Amino acid sequence: MDLLNQALEVILHLPKHMDHWVDVLGPWLYVVLFVIVFCETGLVVTPFLPGDSLLFAVGAVAANSKLDLFLVLGLLMTAAVLGDAVNYAIGRRLGPKVFRSEKSWLFNKAHLLRTQYFYERYGGKTIILARFIPIVRTFAPFVAGIGKMDYRRFVAYNVVGAVAWVLLCVFGGYFFGNIEWVRNNFEVVIIAIVLISVLPMGIEMVLGWLRKAREKRLAAEATEIPEKVAP
Repeated sequence: MDLLNQALEVILHLPKHMDHWVDVLGPWLYVVLFVIVFCETGLVVTPFLPGDSLLFAVGAVAANSKLDLFLVLGLLMTAAVLGDAVNYAIGRRLGPKVFRSEKSWLFNKAHLLRTQYFYERYGGKTIILARFIPIVRTFAPFVAGIGKMDYRRFVAYNVVGAVAWVLLCVFGGYFFGNIEWVRNNFEVVIIAIVLISVLPMGIEMVLGWLRKAREKRLAAEATEIPEKVAP
């Protein structure tokens, strides 16, 4: 429990910890950032790692010239692209076999179904859109591998999504992360980022539920009409 609390405290105050890590790790911090982003996007078992908030914090630290902005952009884009590529390969080889449990925290079938719903709605563009949605970001390339999406199409979506995600989040932190209110209330910023990220998915799921409910109601009404007019 203490470890979980410590991890949560680090995530909620990332800019301050990043400043300390720059001093302690030096150039090795670039390696650590690469590994975190690669694992968060590339391994189905690590959707809990920080993604958007980490990139935002990296941008804030880079604005103080403690990190090389262009080096970190290149490394994180590469990590994101490679992560999705590995995740796609895992999905293509393992398929849905690992998602057998309804209650598993890591291999939760609900995560898989939620991502499949996005594919039904947006098709291959899910690879791009999912970059900005926690959890779905980790499972989207896996589902693409299960569905054996054409690899050339996947690569195109993968690269576009990775570049857009890294640029938007890092430059967001670069320009806004050092505002005093933002640094002092970073936990509020993280919550706002998560809520904004999942809002489109939530809206789509609600609209989908409403559409299905309406279709069921219309189907029920259609079956009742003949009975009412029958002699």
